[in-house]
Amino acid sequence: MTSVELSGKVGLVTGGSRGIGYGVAEALVARGDRVCLTGRNEDSLKEAVEQLGADRAIYVAGKAHDEAHQAATVERTMEAFGRVDFLVNNAGTNPVFGPIADLDLDVARKVFETNVVSALGFAQKTWHAWQKDNGGAIVNIASVAGLSPSPFIGAYGISKAAMINLTVQLAHEYAPKVRVNAIAPAVVKTKFAKALYEGREEEAAAAYPLGRLGVPSDIGGAAAFLTSDQSDWVTGQTLVVDGGIFLNAGTG
Repeated sequence: MTSVELSGKVGLVTGGSRGIGYGVAEALVARGDRVCLTGRNEDSLKEAVEQLGADRAIYVAGKAHDEAHQAATVERTMEAFGRVDFLVNNAGTNPVFGPIADLDLDVARKVFETNVVSALGFAQKTWHAWQKDNGGAIVNIASVAGLSPSPFIGAYGISKAAMINLTVQLAHEYAPKVRVNAIAPAVVKTKFAKALYEGREEEAAAAYPLGRLGVPSDIGGAAAFLTSDQSDWVTGQTLVVDGGIFLNAGTG
């Protein structure tokens, strides 16, 4: 990966130490970008940077919803690389599984702080640090759960619907300098989503017209497209990457 010629561009990927975030970082580095990763677990971040190449990646450990962490991450990226062209808001949480009728409102607040407010915070800080004057792109990792009812993960789905609306709000406000789009994945094989398929992967995959669950590189490829020149006339959109699962809607 480190033999790829540098593109001169820099991405900041939240929740980037594993799963979808790492898949995105891997895709950006593979095309020559440099990246800064964030996450809560320093050991996982160190391992991710080693895999990506210490000459291509750095990390800042912390909690996504912590404004001081957001500021420190953007500052560190600017110090290390002198720019931050792309922001990928991937950090997310889903600490509860059950009907929203019984949802603890403190848990709901935590979900929104991590999944939505942190994305806005990072978008504000990258805008003021670099993108306002120099342009760039933002990709918000939403979910198909934000596009339809999501039994037992309602709080998560509501937060992802909010992230989709945040995407269009930012796209309108940040144009023409910065393009802002979202990706709405279905179930991707990550530690985060294990509860949705563990022990029944074959059964879960059978519901998908393409015959399998997603993998992080599926989302990495989509993010690479949305931060590339090939998507220069695309903004305010939500790209559904779902293996065709929505094709089954309304079939009984």
